Amino acid sequence: MESRSRRIFAVLAVVVLAAAIAGAQGRGRGGGRGADQGPPPPKDVAAPAIPGVVAAGTHIELVAFPVAGTEGPVRLLDGSGILWTERNVLHISKIDLNGNRSTFVESAEGANGLAWDSKGRLLAVQRPSTGEKVAVLYPPASVATLADNVDGKPFNALNDLVVSTKDDIYFTDTQGIYFMRPGGKAKKVADFKNMNGVVLSNDEKTLYANHKDGEYILAFDVQPDGSLKNQRNFGKYKSLTTAGAADPRLAEDNGADGMAIDDAGRVYTATNVGVEVFSPKGEYLGAIPIGLWGSEQNRLQKPQNLTFAGPDRNLLYTVGSNAIYRVKLLAQGIKSRGK
Repeated sequence: MESRSRRIFAVLAVVVLAAAIAGAQGRGRGGGRGADQGPPPPKDVAAPAIPGVVAAGTHIELVAFPVAGTEGPVRLLDGSGILWTERNVLHISKIDLNGNRSTFVESAEGANGLAWDSKGRLLAVQRPSTGEKVAVLYPPASVATLADNVDGKPFNALNDLVVSTKDDIYFTDTQGIYFMRPGGKAKKVADFKNMNGVVLSNDEKTLYANHKDGEYILAFDVQPDGSLKNQRNFGKYKSLTTAGAADPRLAEDNGADGMAIDDAGRVYTATNVGVEVFSPKGEYLGAIPIGLWGSEQNRLQKPQNLTFAGPDRNLLYTVGSNAIYRVKLLAQGIKSRGK
């Protein structure tokens, strides 16, 4: 009887351990609904034509699956691959153009969005249990906290950031958009709930931001002091919140997450329909079905964030649902900034 009890206990222990590992894969916003992957990600997907952006039939490649949480991708400045936030193991990880993975920053303390500054420092918004902050994570000699409050108040679920060529920083949390000049303090420049990705235009005169509860990408005019004016609707998402949808992800919000810009000024945004592309005037150009699967089973897996990478900056990478994809574009990412 005792031997049988021990066998039962051993089986239960294995089941509990397996559940814990699966849960760890999905915890945190970086992992999305990774705890329940549903159907496996597709390996053979072709892109539709978007003039000037991607040729019809271009192969969309599954680069890595599974990984331990995915957020904040940013290109390596030498063109050799990307970094991303592997949130469930608290690493900043690297994957080269051949798919080889390695750890880039060992302890990232809940990092989410990543960006490079003009000095070649890797910046992040972080959400450790000790208090959220904007910080420098790399190189080791430059590690520092840049901001851990705004007007004495803590941040709330820091999400994404973009760094200008002058090292001005715009970043978001669930309460709005913030701005910080080198050596200065953080200040709120737009008061919005449920903000997400941000990116600057090529000339850095316009800030674009994703609003997960809205119908449009928002655009703002950047002022000399960093403040934002002339808020307006820029491009209307194809992906919209679907109240009462059988798929909880579609009912939750529009899925608008990370953003990127190419050297022609087109805006790219990760949503529930893939990566939506807009002209510099906000015209909808089409969607690339990259990092997208599971909708037939009402268990949508979708891209969370994206970056241009490679020697010619013409490889569009996405992360999300614990998968990394890429597709070769006709377009190229912006050269003057890391994002």
